[in-house]
Amino acid sequence: MVDAVPVSPSFNEVVLTASIVERKALRYTPAGLPALDIGLHHESDVVEAQQPRKVVCDIRAVAIGPLAEQLNRTDIGAELKIKGFLGMTRNKRALLLHIIELLPN
Repeated sequence: MVDAVPVSPSFNEVVLTASIVERKALRYTPAGLPALDIGLHHESDVVEAQQPRKVVCDIRAVAIGPLAEQLNRTDIGAELKIKGFLGMTRNKRALLLHIIELLPN
């Protein structure tokens, strides 16, 4: 009999600050839930390998449910602290941040 190898937990959690730079029209999933596709912009200074680095990136994101409705009322340019997870777009060509919570700034 072979001993089972313990499975290490997998993690897929993202927390970042970003501002809304684009917001598509509110849509509804086949299950009837509101969904909102937004574009986010992030800038920060970090240290990597003991060297300072400026990080600038644009991120595609989606929110589902009441959070989608809340973000639909949020101004373009608003800075948010976001918690979510990474997935793929429907066509599987790019990463997509799924927003699951807005954190206090």
